[in-house]
Amino acid sequence: MANNSTSAANHVHNLPKTSSRCITESFTATHDFEVTNYLQLDGMGVGKFVSSGTFSVAGYDWSIWFYPDGVSGDCDGNASAFLYCVSQAKALKSLSHTTSGNLIIRCVLTVMKEHRTDEVTQPNLADHLLQMWKDTEGADVTFSVCGQVFRAHRCLLAARSPVFKAELFGPMKEKATPCIKIEDIEPQIFEALLHFIYTDSVIDDERFKEDKSARLQHLLVAADRYGVEKLRVICEGKLCESIDVETVATTLVLAEQHRFKDLHEACLEFMASRKVLRAVMGTDGFKHLVTTCPLLMKEILEKVSRID
Repeated sequence: MANNSTSAANHVHNLPKTSSRCITESFTATHDFEVTNYLQLDGMGVGKFVSSGTFSVAGYDWSIWFYPDGVSGDCDGNASAFLYCVSQAKALKSLSHTTSGNLIIRCVLTVMKEHRTDEVTQPNLADHLLQMWKDTEGADVTFSVCGQVFRAHRCLLAARSPVFKAELFGPMKEKATPCIKIEDIEPQIFEALLHFIYTDSVIDDERFKEDKSARLQHLLVAADRYGVEKLRVICEGKLCESIDVETVATTLVLAEQHRFKDLHEACLEFMASRKVLRAVMGTDGFKHLVTTCPLLMKEILEKVSRID
């Protein structure tokens, strides 16, 4: 029971953190309303007022109303001043101060806008690991991929790939080798592989979008080679969804050579009609298929005959 509690606690601590901030906007302005010959207004009557011109603050129109004899009988003849929101029937009350002669009412108005909540996104674990990889902070293994150098972290690679684990910590590791050379993977594909290992997401790079199908094929092979199962499944699924006349033959060859069953079946289904097959047969990819995997023709024709 204690172990379960510890595991639950650790799970809570590992949850991504988010936060938010409540922001209240305010606008302050000053308006002077000068009342000249104030004594002449004395006795004009309770509830009678003189008003200032309209002024704007924070998108609202405002006006000051001055009552020389008070706004009601309860005022005992004391002068009163009120601030009115002209564009919205809502008043804010203020007090007045009277003198003999001229009178200036200064209104300092602060308008509090309604609350706005801004969410502050905190970096998650994948963001931190990606930045650590880019900064090469603490990196302890170097790969030279067709001459391009990549720095990485042994423990993380081993945790994400059984093949990397065997290469870096198993009997097949080479302690004296300062740099592991890889000549049969393109640098862009190896970079995409490392990106997934660190972030658990497929790289979103403009360079990777060029000739997307071919790059997905190479990444699928790399994921299969290093035992990164989740990436393998993602790549195979994307290729199944993007099959077209130009790519289906080369994709089928790839599926046959590496035993990707779902992709293999998807390619056969795509070519199951004679009309589609005739279009595919005119591509360079189909010529490659006939040359490298001639036995596939039997499967294709059997599929077509079953559909017809």
